Amino acid sequence: MFTHIRMKNFKSWKDSGKVGLAPLTGFFGTNSSGKSSLLQMLLLLKQTVGSGQVLFFGDENSLVNLGSFGEMIYGHNPETTLEFEFGGKIQNPFPIEVLQQNRYSSSIPSPLDIDSFTFNSVVQGRNGQPTFEHVCYTFGPDNELKIEWKSGSLVTANQYQSNVRLRSDYDRSGLSREDLLKHLTSSFENLFKNVYPLGPTRVQPKRSYHWERTHPENIGQSGEDMIDSLLSARVDQITTPYEGKNVPIEERISAWLQDMELAYSFSLDRIGTQENWNYEVRIQKGCDSTKVTLADMGYGLAQFLPVLVHCYYTPEGSTLILEQPGMHLHPKVQSQLADLLIEVVTERKLQVLIESHSEHLLNRLQRRVAEEKIAVDQTALYFCRNDEGVSNIDRLKMDEFGNITNWPENFFGDEIGDLFAMTEAQRERQKKAEG
Repeated sequence: MFTHIRMKNFKSWKDSGKVGLAPLTGFFGTNSSGKSSLLQMLLLLKQTVGSGQVLFFGDENSLVNLGSFGEMIYGHNPETTLEFEFGGKIQNPFPIEVLQQNRYSSSIPSPLDIDSFTFNSVVQGRNGQPTFEHVCYTFGPDNELKIEWKSGSLVTANQYQSNVRLRSDYDRSGLSREDLLKHLTSSFENLFKNVYPLGPTRVQPKRSYHWERTHPENIGQSGEDMIDSLLSARVDQITTPYEGKNVPIEERISAWLQDMELAYSFSLDRIGTQENWNYEVRIQKGCDSTKVTLADMGYGLAQFLPVLVHCYYTPEGSTLILEQPGMHLHPKVQSQLADLLIEVVTERKLQVLIESHSEHLLNRLQRRVAEEKIAVDQTALYFCRNDEGVSNIDRLKMDEFGNITNWPENFFGDEIGDLFAMTEAQRERQKKAEG
C-alpha cells in the first residue's frame, strides 16, 4: 500500500507537497486541475519498472503516454529537475539488526522489522533526456536509516558511519549496503507490480466472446480482458471474503447488480459446441424480462461492469486506480458505488485511489463515516484546482461524523446560486404576468 506521494515539476504540478494516501482516497476537482496527473505519476513509475530506462514515458500501448521529457516537465523546460517521492508498506517485511556501541564500547543489538520505506528520486534533464541525479531510500521506525545513490555511487548516511552496522536477523552475517538496497528495490518493484489501473473509457460490449482459456493477471486498463478474467476465476474457483465467508466473485458481482437495480440476473454462459469456447453475457433487467446480451443493455451497465470485475478479480491487498468509475451511472448508483468501494477496502484489503466528479459518491461516503461503516482515518479526500496554470491541492477535513469543515467554493458547482437565480427569475415572471 502507498502511504503518500509527492511530485515536483511534473506536468502542471510545480510542487504537490506531501499527499497522504489512505485505503480509500478520492481526488475531486475541476477539469484540467491535475487530478489525473497525480495518478499518472504512479502509472509512469509502474511502466518504468523493468524497462531498463531512467523513465519510460510510454507509447500507444502503455498505461500512460507522456510523450517526452520536455512535454512532461513543468513549464516544458527540458533542463528542469524532476522529483518523485512516495511512501510504501512492504508486503513481506524483512528483519535486520542494528548494532550500536554504548559508552562501554559494547554492541547493543536492536532488532527491526522493516515494513515500510520512502523512495525519493531526482531526475535532471540533460539535452532533453532524463538522467538520474539522486536516488534515496529511507526506512526504520522514524525513517532514521538511509541508503542513497548519488553521483554514480552508493553513499552512506551518518547512521551507517562509526557506531552503527546492519546485520541480518536470520543468519547473523553482515548485511551490506548493496544487499539492503536489493531488498528495498525488490519491495519497490513488488509495490508497483500490485498496482492495477482502470481507465475512464472501457471497451464496447460484444454479443459473444471467445475464450482462449487464458488466465490474465488483470482485466486490462480498458476492461478488454474482463470476460477472460471471469472465466478464469470460475475455472480456478477464485473466491472473495464477504461477511465471514468466502464466496465466488460472480456471486458478489450479481448481488451488486441486483442491489443497484442495474440487472435482476447476470449470467455468463457457453454457447455453440463444446469445442469452440464461445460465451455470451446475458442480462435480465427485471424478474419478468427477457434475457438479452450485454450489447443490448444500456451504456451505463456495460461501462460499469468492468469496475465491478476489477474490484473482485485483482488480488487481495492490491492498489486499484479507478478513473471516473461512476461515469454514465444514475446518481443513485453513484451513491452505491461508495458502498462497493468500502466493501472491497475492508473485506479484500484493497487500496483504492479514485478520480471522480460525483457529489453523490462523496455524500454517501460521508454518511458511511458517520454510521461507522468506515473509519475516517481510512479515507483521504482531496480537492484539486488549477491556479493560472499551476495545480494545487487541498485535503478536505472530515471529522468522525462525516462533516467536511473546509468545503472549497463552488465545489460541485454553484447549486445555491442556481436556486437563488431560479427563484428570482420566477418572481420576475410572476410580476410581469400580474402587471
